[in-house]
This record gives sequence, structure tokens and C-alpha cells, in this order.
Amino acid sequence: MDRGFLPVNRKEMEERGIRQLDFVYVTGDAYVDHPSFGHAVISRVLEAAGYTVGILAQPDWRRKESVMAFGEPRLGFLVTAGNMDSMVNHYAVSRKRRQKDAYTPGGRMGQRPDYAVVVYCNLIRQAYRNIPIIAGGIEASLRRLAHYDYWSDSLKRSILMDCGADLISYGMGERSIVEIADALNAGISVRDLTFVAGTCFKTKDPDSLYQCEFLPDYESLCRDKKKYAESFYTQYRNTDPFSAKQLAEPYGTVYVVQNPPAKPLSQEEMDRVYGLPYMGTYHPSYETEGGVPAISEVRFSLTSSRGCFGGCNFCALTFHQGRIIQSRSQESLLGEAEKMTKDPLFKGYIHDVGGPTANFRHPACGKQLTKGVCTDRQCLFPTPCRNLLADHREYTELLRKLRKLPGVKKVFIRSGIRFDYLMEDPSDEFFSELVQHHISGQLKVAPEHVSDAVLEKMGKPPHRVYLSFAKKFEQLNRKYGKKQYLVPYLMSSHPGCSMEEAVELACYLHEIHHMPQQVQDFYPTPSTASTCMYYTGIDPRNGKPVYVEKNPHYKALQRALMQYAKPENYRLVEEALTLAGRRDLIGYGKECLIRPRKETKPFQASEAPQRKKKKKTIRNIHAKKGKQGNR
Repeated sequence: MDRGFLPVNRKEMEERGIRQLDFVYVTGDAYVDHPSFGHAVISRVLEAAGYTVGILAQPDWRRKESVMAFGEPRLGFLVTAGNMDSMVNHYAVSRKRRQKDAYTPGGRMGQRPDYAVVVYCNLIRQAYRNIPIIAGGIEASLRRLAHYDYWSDSLKRSILMDCGADLISYGMGERSIVEIADALNAGISVRDLTFVAGTCFKTKDPDSLYQCEFLPDYESLCRDKKKYAESFYTQYRNTDPFSAKQLAEPYGTVYVVQNPPAKPLSQEEMDRVYGLPYMGTYHPSYETEGGVPAISEVRFSLTSSRGCFGGCNFCALTFHQGRIIQSRSQESLLGEAEKMTKDPLFKGYIHDVGGPTANFRHPACGKQLTKGVCTDRQCLFPTPCRNLLADHREYTELLRKLRKLPGVKKVFIRSGIRFDYLMEDPSDEFFSELVQHHISGQLKVAPEHVSDAVLEKMGKPPHRVYLSFAKKFEQLNRKYGKKQYLVPYLMSSHPGCSMEEAVELACYLHEIHHMPQQVQDFYPTPSTASTCMYYTGIDPRNGKPVYVEKNPHYKALQRALMQYAKPENYRLVEEALTLAGRRDLIGYGKECLIRPRKETKPFQASEAPQRKKKKKTIRNIHAKKGKQGNR
């Protein structure tokens, strides 16, 4: 039975007969009571466990009084930056300020601070000196140990050292948050909560740690990038709940300790979490401001699974959701879909049925739910494991049932298809039904690049696998009389990509007559292997050096090559081709990217790039000037 939204102010708290909340949940997002929002999931899980929770959304971080709106909670504060890292939310890869925030009413920017978890926790600590504070969500999870921070171009300490919180609940925190709440409710001090899986804590007593692996201390990580790469890979190998060790990172006399991750949820537990009484939309108080834009993408979508065994090096899912797939039952998903069809705003279209990767509906192999994932190899990279279970039958069955529901006109798949996994399936059944029923003219896929050398650094399959997939896609479209197209997501300036590889990508785009409307430049976010490569110039998997492009001008050249036909990119493309020794691609032949311009002076490789006057960016606000690339 729906009980309405959780209280967002003292008046709503009192209307529900609550004199003192058990927890106040501080979030950098607006309050959206939908299971795609972490604050909604954790607060509803706590409510189901018998605890009262108030949502303090986007408090004014300039005033400590703002975090006192509910009064002091009985058990503690929960803090998250929101569904995104606050710095990714605020800044593009160019470090320029974004104009809109989809997680704020009306899309307004500026309603949360930079480094939101640190700011919020310290604000609470000013107001309530001894109250337990538990930080969680994507920002706290991915900054739980020493990490490279792109926006300040520096190696930052564990967020636990700077934010004043007592614990970090990392990853998907349904298990850990209830265990923490029960312990606090039983009178156990937050300082004694050192035993909860999926948490990080601080200690000054290393002798109390057992079966713990000690990482290099923070000062040595700052001095030696090779040591940081080695430390990162140790963390990477300890992300599985079945095999991970406790890790400790020293900061002088203080140790930040990471307990092994929490065990994955069973299907029954997943169903229970997604079956909680969510309202399915944003709090009505935001209506006058135009609502919260982020709800539009998820309101009529179904989250069928979590976790990803794809292992892309530029993705943080390994550190956050883990590699073991956890899925909901068909009954749970069909029940949510039936409820969806009764929504007055539903137009008959289910926008997505998926998760981080739509066609991952079960663990990669039979042993993962009892023994965990392999620490010494990936499921799909460099080649698919011989134990891989590439089977789409259950997912196909689910999609068929959803299509038959009264009121459903179309079921789309938009959260991404892992094409190499699809190609491993010996049956064409799912691929055929995907083409016939689940594409809206265009299918977005992520080959990311065409150079096998770059793809290897990305942890992606060789380009030939994508070409085989594209060929099969075209064949099936012809078979079923469909006119549908692939839209490849591609990335520039990833570690390992020099100008030569960037030109190779441009030539491929020219060959397939495709020019991306938007170009994704590699964005170094915390706790990914690719970010480690970007910072250190070392591949943490093998210790080998990696070419990294950091010079903003040369990064702009790589981006321009992907949109070589745009007139405004002409000089950049000409310069890039010259630097790569490929002026043969300037001409009138069918293989040429651009034509020569008689009215302009040809670019000479010896010319130094003209530097424009710097605009105010995050680099100016938060940090010293960035370094040039290791050219």
C-alpha cells in the first residue's frame, strides 16, 4: 500500500506523526521517489526495515542551519552527492561549467556544491559534532581510497579523510545500510562498526586488522605514479565479494580500511527492493518549477538487472555495482509494467528494459554466485571465456511477455547492447527479435574505436567483432524489410590513442559515411582503469607504459577528426593530418577526408599551435594549471 512521499520538511514529518526521525538523508539531487534514484532505494529499504527517514534534498551548503531543518536524527545522517559525481554533474570534459542539471527542478544549475559529499558532511559535522554520518552513492564509492581527481589534476586522499563522515557505504548499499542501522539501533557506537561488508572506516590501530592487505601509504603514492598504478590494480583485483581481501591505506597514523564488498542480492531480494512503495516520480513541490528533467528518461523504463561483466576500462561499474549480474524476476518486471500502463501519462511505449548492459540477464558463468568472478581474467576480454554462458532465451521470453501486455504498443531497448556477447550466442533468436520489435529506427552501440591497439587499452573486443555484428545487423534488416541503422558511440583521446589512431578512426567514419553529431572525448573519472592510465601513463594491468594525450590543443585535433566534414573544423583537421603524416588524405580522391583550399596557406608541422586566451574553468577555480601532454 502506497504511503505517499517521504517527508521533505518538518511539517511533513509531523503530519506523519514522527517526533524525531531515525535518519536524515542529505542528497545533492532533488527528491525523486523512483528506484532509478539511489536516495529513493536506500530510504525505502530503511523504511521497510522499520526506520523513519526524511529527505533533505539540495540543502543550502552555505548555511549550516540548512542541515538542521528536521532537527537532530536519532541514529544519524546519510549523505550522497546524488546519482552523479558532483564534478561530472557540473563540468564537461573541457572543465567548462555545464549549463543544465537534469537532477534539479527546472534543470537549474548551481543547486549543489562542487565535491558535494565533503561539503555536506562537514556542514553536518559543524551543526552536530557527535552524530554518526554515513556517506554513500557514486561520489563516495568511487573516491573511497586515494584517487586521481581530474578537475584539480591531483591525487586526492580518500574522501573519508576529508569529509568528516564515520563510514562509507560503497557500491549498492541495500545490505550494508540495514546492517548499519540495526547496529546503531542496538546501541553499538559507529566507531565500532568495523565489520560491515561494503563499508570503509578509519582506524589508528592497524593491529586490530586481520587478513588485511596493506596498500602503499598516500605520500608514497603521490611521489611514485608506478606505485599508484600497482595500488590501483590491487584494488581492482579486490572488488569481488567472494574473493576480496580487506584493504588498508595508510595516512600517517590513520588507516582507511576497505572491507570486502557486500554479497550480491538474490533475485528474491532484488524483487523485494524494486517492489517497495515508490511513488514513481518527483516530489510534487517541484511541479511549479517544471519538475525534475531526469525522470523523463526512466519513468517508463524497467530496470531488469544490475552489475556488468563487460569490463570496459573507462567504466567504474566494476568498483560500484560489481561484475556479478543480479536480475529481477519476470513476474516483478511484468508487475511494474502493468502498473506503468495505468499511469495517465503512459502512451504505450516502454522506453527500456535493461540495466548497465541490457542483454546481461544472468551471471557470466555458473560459478560466479558461489565462487565469485575470476581475479586474473575478464569474461569477454581479450576473447570470450570458454565458460561464458551466452544465452538470451530468458530475456527474449521476457520481452515477448511485455509486448503482449494490454496497453503496450512498443518495447524499446535503449540501455545498450553488448554486441560481442550477442555474437557469442549460437542462436539468432534474440538478434532477430531485436531487429523486428525493439529498435526505433536507430540502434545505439558502443564499439568506441576502430584501432585494435586503442581497443585493447579500453578493454574492448577487436574491431573485427563489431564489423561482424554490423554485417549481421544489416542482413537481418534486409531479411525483415526494415530500414534501421547503427549509431556507433565513439571516443577520442582515450589512453593509447595518438594522432595516427585518431586518423584511422576518421577514415573509418568516412568509409561508412557517418559523422557523429556529438563527440565524446575521454573523461577521466575516479576509480577506472583508464583514468589510472591517464594519470600515470602506465597500464595497471601489466605495468607497461601507455601513450596519453593531455594537451588540450591536440585533444581538440582528435575530436575534430571525428567531425572532419564540418567547415569550422577544416584547419584543425588539416593540422592533424599533417602531424600524423597523412596529407595524402587532403585531396580530391574518394578516400580523402578534406579537399585542399587554395586560398589558405598549407599548415606546416613545424608551426606551433596558437594558444587562445584561457577562459575561466574549473582548472582556474580549484587547482593549479594543468600539465601538458606527454608528447
